[in-house]
Amino acid sequence: MGLRPHPGGDAVLVRLVHFVNVMLYVLVAGVMWGTWLSLGRTMTRYDATTFLADGKHMIDNLATVMAVLMICSAVVGLITVVLLFRQGSRAAGWLALVALVFLLGVLVVTLAVEVPIDNRIKTWTTDTLPSDWLDIRARWADFHTLRTFLSLGSVAAAVAAALAIRPSARAAAPADRESAPAGS
Repeated sequence: MGLRPHPGGDAVLVRLVHFVNVMLYVLVAGVMWGTWLSLGRTMTRYDATTFLADGKHMIDNLATVMAVLMICSAVVGLITVVLLFRQGSRAAGWLALVALVFLLGVLVVTLAVEVPIDNRIKTWTTDTLPSDWLDIRARWADFHTLRTFLSLGSVAAAVAAALAIRPSARAAAPADRESAPAGS
C-alpha cells in the first residue's frame, strides 16, 4: 500500500506558508509600530541622558531579535510568492510580491540608515555626544517613521494576498474527479 499525496496538499502547504509569512510580517510591523507609537514620536524631545538610556536599552533588546525576524520574514515572503505563482494564484502572488517589496524596503532603511545610527549611539555617552546628535536623532526618527509605514503596508498586502488566494484549475481537478459519481 503506497502513500499518495493528498489532493489539495499543495494548497494546504501554500496556506500554511502564507500564514507563517503573515505572522512574521505582523511581528516585524508590531515592533516598528510599537516603537513609533510609544517612542519615535516623542524621542526628539528627550534630553541627552534619557535619549541615551532609552536608545541603548532598545538597541540591546531588539538588535539580534529583529535581525533574525526580518531575515526570516524576507525568506518566507519569497517562498510565499513563489508558491502562490506556482499554484496559479496570480492576484495573490502579485499582492504577496508587493508585501515582500515593502518588507525589503524596511530592510534597506534599517541597514542603510537605522543600524549605522544605532551603532554610533551605542558608543556615545553624555560626555561624548557629537555636536550634531540632535540632527542624527531626528534622522533616525524620520526614517523609523518611513519603515514603520512600509512594514504596515507589507502586512496589508500580505493579508490581501491571503484573501485573494484561488486554487488553480490543476489543484481543483483531482478533488473534483474523486468526488464525481462513478460512471460519470
